[in-house]
Amino acid sequence: MDIIAKLAEELKIRKGQAETAVKLIDEGNTIPFISRYRKEATGSLNDEVLRNLHERLVYLRNLEERKEQVLSGIQEQEKLTPELKSQILAAETLVAVEDLYRPYRPKRRTRAIIAKEKGLEPLADIILQQMTDKPLEQEAAPYLNEEKEVHTVEEAIAGALDIIAENISDKAEYRRYIRETTMKQGRILSSVKDPEKQSVYEMYYEFEEGIARLAGHRILALNRGEAEKVLTVKLEAPTEQILMYLEKKVIHRENPHTTPALKTVIEDSYKRLIAPAIEREIRNELTERAEDGAIRVFGKNLEQLLMQPPIVGKVVLGWDPAFRTGCKLAVVDPTGKVLDTTVIYPTAPQNKVAESKAVLKRMIKKYNISLISVGNGTASRESEMVIVDLLKEIPEPVQYIIVNEAGASVYSASKLATEEFPNFDVGQRSAASIARRLQDPLAELVKIDPKSIGVGQYQHDMNQKKLGEALGGVVEDCVNKVGVDLNTASASLLEYISGVSKVIARNIVAYREENGRFLTRAQLLKVGKLGPKAYEQCAGFMRISDGKNPLDATSVHPESYEATGELLKKLGYVPEDIRGGKLKGISKKVSDYKKLAAELNIGEITLQDIVKELEKPARDPRDEMPRPILRTDVLEMKDLTPGMILKGTVRNVIDFGAFVDIGVHQDGLVHISQICEKFIKHPLEAVSVGDVVEVKVMSVDLQKKRIQLTMKL
Repeated sequence: MDIIAKLAEELKIRKGQAETAVKLIDEGNTIPFISRYRKEATGSLNDEVLRNLHERLVYLRNLEERKEQVLSGIQEQEKLTPELKSQILAAETLVAVEDLYRPYRPKRRTRAIIAKEKGLEPLADIILQQMTDKPLEQEAAPYLNEEKEVHTVEEAIAGALDIIAENISDKAEYRRYIRETTMKQGRILSSVKDPEKQSVYEMYYEFEEGIARLAGHRILALNRGEAEKVLTVKLEAPTEQILMYLEKKVIHRENPHTTPALKTVIEDSYKRLIAPAIEREIRNELTERAEDGAIRVFGKNLEQLLMQPPIVGKVVLGWDPAFRTGCKLAVVDPTGKVLDTTVIYPTAPQNKVAESKAVLKRMIKKYNISLISVGNGTASRESEMVIVDLLKEIPEPVQYIIVNEAGASVYSASKLATEEFPNFDVGQRSAASIARRLQDPLAELVKIDPKSIGVGQYQHDMNQKKLGEALGGVVEDCVNKVGVDLNTASASLLEYISGVSKVIARNIVAYREENGRFLTRAQLLKVGKLGPKAYEQCAGFMRISDGKNPLDATSVHPESYEATGELLKKLGYVPEDIRGGKLKGISKKVSDYKKLAAELNIGEITLQDIVKELEKPARDPRDEMPRPILRTDVLEMKDLTPGMILKGTVRNVIDFGAFVDIGVHQDGLVHISQICEKFIKHPLEAVSVGDVVEVKVMSVDLQKKRIQLTMKL
């Protein structure tokens, strides 16, 4: 198989682009580096296309490797025909290769193998040829053999039929037809084991749907219900149609002696050998497809969450709400440094509201706090009531926001948090994290395993390795898109930078602590284990503000410094002008990019990127994202009435809709049919995590804590 041609065709890119991308990946370049600094070579392929390309490249290479193993396995048995070889080489999936290999794969002792050992293969051939004019009992008589334990003609015929059943089951062509037909026309059925029992799977207690139309989230829900022993799930295939197909293939002449036996053996082969295996394969394929879809949605949600704009320049009070153990507070300055921590008890059972308010008033005055960041966990609602009351009593203009605290407890109990805050308890660390994830969501959330961030669905049910790799890729892309400040970034943030491993990240921090601030990017080469290749991959994503070279504060790569210097000279500027923001209209001075790029001996796309960067040095791509909603009042679920129009923040996007935080502690669901007027296949076509949207309340169910919203206003 021509892997490059296949990648180009699948990803709808030019063959040359695929070839270059594969070469760059093979040379050890990271996806963020190729996407940002090798646009000329790849024709500007973005990181999403490059990640898909990498994933398919691994699959197709594994496929080719498996074909080699299968071919040599059949060759060793001296059973490889030119026709079989060309079928194996032409196969496009691992399933197709395994189907072709099935007859030659070493098997455990099956009924057919035992029958062959008893010498019954010639009898099976007689039945398959369908030429005999004698009853099968007569044909079977010569095969009776006490020594081989063939005692009766019935035993001989049964053994011969076992051999035929396995032959039918091993035919790749038949299995392909049966798999495709079952996929197109089969149905999935589920029923409940205990009808009296209430559960979240009620809609699947009597459920039936065509396999071809089954949505990914339903597949994952059925799997989970089955795993929890609430549901029984089975696959129903178009059996009659399949048996008719097999009869047409196997029975090629009407013979009163062989036809009835062959009809029986076809049914046995299908029901005993083929159907259970095909059902397993289809369930696995559906699960894999559903997982891939869920991982894609999870990745998009995670990206939106990580790319939420930071709230800069504010002293933030992080509030980790709780009942019995009290609410933990942490004051964090604009750089993320913790200034103070304490515990207050405004919630049940202590209910020390007045005392707590007095502490809060003192802290707000002392540290000039202008924003309170409250976790959305237990007691969040009660904490919010106290905060809103407090805001009415103080002269200072303070706002609050409820942040998703998913993963804060995981982080606060981690080794990383212990190293960062050795003298804090779990609650204090959690409060600091809740404050910081508002100041810089990206820098804080990278400390948490992406699976624990709470923007997916069914994440614990899927292939953890696959999920981990996909989400790690999302975090890596986000961190590199934004870039990091080399002199303040934590090791957990640095390890996501292109070309930087966990060890190198720790070495960078250690070097900084020992030698003080980095003054130039080139100093990175003095860091342990960070060689020229790693430097090439990471340098462009590391920023140094107030360093020796003004270009070190931009995303211009050191390999382009010389050309950038020439460019500035040609346009009448000096590098120092970058710091003063004096290059605002520089793009207007370039009339012919092609000509100028040739003069500077760099690519045209690289030149355009350099000019764009010089105009707005180290611009933050997160600035274009919607700002979070800051609140000063409170709503309760019982305050909601149908028809009310509110502003909310999208918290999670799933296959069938979006959950929106409208400030009542219970996110409301906007079903996919209520997101916009036009038909959409997936909510992500219209909304993303972090979007600020206007919604109308459709219904409120206080008992089930469900809010139905619509965006069709």
